[in-house]
Amino acid sequence: MTDVVDKKTRSRMMAGIRATNTKPEMLVRRALHARGFRFRIHDKRLPGRPDIVLPKWKVAIQVHGCFWHRHSGCSKATNPSTNASFWAEKFRANVERDAAAVERLLEEGWRILVVWECCLDKAGLAKAIDMIEDFIKLGPNHPVHFAEVGKPDVAVVEA
Repeated sequence: MTDVVDKKTRSRMMAGIRATNTKPEMLVRRALHARGFRFRIHDKRLPGRPDIVLPKWKVAIQVHGCFWHRHSGCSKATNPSTNASFWAEKFRANVERDAAAVERLLEEGWRILVVWECCLDKAGLAKAIDMIEDFIKLGPNHPVHFAEVGKPDVAVVEA
């Protein structure tokens, strides 16, 4: 059975979705701050306005929602059943924009970490934060310049 809501309700629901300072982003920020990291947020000078920027370490962190940024293989990356062509185009543009931002950041010498919201649940949060810290501490001259932290296996994937 498909749950369909009216346009007014859908509009109200969509208006409540934040672009910045999301719950997953705030979890990561609080944890990093508690571990002594100091950072900037949403730096407009950088491509894609990364959620968290650690200039000292030359690391940009994007905390992605699995639904909006299409986390491959994730149960949260569902497809709405209504207006399918609109959503397909919206998701395609999001993924394309994300890839372009990562490419430009890499060209500028940044190391990029994508953290998927699914790994930030109560069961996986501590492990995810440990992995984020490990990536940051690799240092600006480390050869790994891109990684992701996310379920299903909560592992760093180097690319």
